[in-house]
Amino acid sequence: MITTQSRTSRIVRFAALGLWLVITLFPLYWIVVTAVKPRNDIYAFPVEYWPQAFSFENFENLFRVSNFGTYLLNSIIVSVVAATFVTFISLLSGYVLARFHFRSKTTVLMAFLVTQMIPGFIALGPLYQLMVDLNLVNDRTGLVLVYIAMCIPFSTILLRGFFENVPDALEEAAMIDGCSRLGALFRVLVPVMTPGIVAAFIFNFVSCWNELFLSVTLLTSDANKTVPTALNGFITSYNIDWGSMTAAAVLTIIPTMVMFAFASKYIVQGLTSGAVKG
Repeated sequence: MITTQSRTSRIVRFAALGLWLVITLFPLYWIVVTAVKPRNDIYAFPVEYWPQAFSFENFENLFRVSNFGTYLLNSIIVSVVAATFVTFISLLSGYVLARFHFRSKTTVLMAFLVTQMIPGFIALGPLYQLMVDLNLVNDRTGLVLVYIAMCIPFSTILLRGFFENVPDALEEAAMIDGCSRLGALFRVLVPVMTPGIVAAFIFNFVSCWNELFLSVTLLTSDANKTVPTALNGFITSYNIDWGSMTAAAVLTIIPTMVMFAFASKYIVQGLTSGAVKG
């Protein structure tokens, strides 16, 4: 039987969660509402929390005035390529750190952890000079290489944790049946590791998709800029183009939302589901 005290506690919890949900979703709501307002209504006073009229003028202006389609394509190419390479490399390095024991293993793990604590702009000078020497400034290839180096440490640690949760017996059984170590990795462990691989790919993709500091520094031509750089370009010394910025923000959010919606079924799966026959 539910007592008055437990009912009050439940009401308080739901009220707190509801308030937290409103606070969390309101910025996203305001971005979408601003994007579909007519440009003249964006600066209207008093503020309209629900537009009197809807317009796609901001989206049309976004593609008509700027090369946002090019920026969007650049971001997709850079993020997908970098995330794919990082996930593959981290899969191998995470496997080594989880399954093998060697003298410098602890040192490598500590080095990976320490790199996550160092702000990226500290190495900007040497990194920029390195890109100049390699003739990779204002080149998407250079940005992809930098993103790969930036994301490997955390992704390796993440996948190492997933590998350690997979029983060694699966790999040993495959090797007894004639698989090589690489064969056991890709034929047995990788299918079992699907949720972890998907999680690592999503993390890498979102990190590259949202990164601004390095893309602004390394990409200067309009043809090579990515979406975060384009969003930053709507802020000038004298004005902020809120209409175009919010429209671009809405289009920027869509790929990550689609990716999370598609991958959610993999993330919730058990790591060893279906690995052992009943």
